[in-house]
Amino acid sequence: MEKSKISVGLDIGTTKIVVMAGKKNEFNKVEILGIGKSKSLGVHRGVVNNITQTIQSIQQAVEEAKNLCGDNIEEVVVGIAGQHIRSLQHSDYITRENPEKVISQEDIEKLIQQVYKLVMLPGEEIIHVLPQEFKVDGQSEIKEPIGMYGGRLEANFHVVVGQVSSIKNIGRCIKSAGLSMGNITLEPLASSEAVLSREEKEAGVALIDIGGGTTDLAIFKDGIIRHTAVIPFGGNVITEDIKEGCSIIEKQA
Repeated sequence: MEKSKISVGLDIGTTKIVVMAGKKNEFNKVEILGIGKSKSLGVHRGVVNNITQTIQSIQQAVEEAKNLCGDNIEEVVVGIAGQHIRSLQHSDYITRENPEKVISQEDIEKLIQQVYKLVMLPGEEIIHVLPQEFKVDGQSEIKEPIGMYGGRLEANFHVVVGQVSSIKNIGRCIKSAGLSMGNITLEPLASSEAVLSREEKEAGVALIDIGGGTTDLAIFKDGIIRHTAVIPFGGNVITEDIKEGCSIIEKQA
């Protein structure tokens, strides 16, 4: 994120939609410039089920954030969750053309892009390809292969997959709200970047985010993402159970 450039995050949740605008200050810290919130009426368990209502909710939240930060909002980074999200483990490798040269970031990117070409189930697409551990010429448990010599570069990956139609529906809502969509980020990964320290990820930690319609999970160990999941049950289910069990109205529950 450039120091002079405003970056905007958009969280399309089941109960509310949140827009946050910020930029890096002179101390290289993110300064929050404006936050906008609106009630989410067109989303069920993290998935858009009413395009028109979702567009209106996005526009309302964006307008509120724009008024607070005093700048125009054109592009957003979108957090994605929902019951259509799944994750899997995958191992892959490349054979380097010149093993006499040290391994570079370009080699790692080549391997990652190869994983992106995996054939998924019909109607699915890959959202994230996250390297876990590398092997170089059979030497395992390598976290950072850059600068090493080797002809065969292997890696274990955590792959996050989502439904094409659900992703397209989010994109349509954003475009119809007068915005352009930047990167898509799995919400538990975004949450982990915000609240977990490097030490916690090294020691081993599970992040659980209970939202209105979904519960997000991210597990780290040795500083590596080990598992992610989006469970299609959230706080609304707890509220509903309390309401039914105690025979009270939703506001009281």
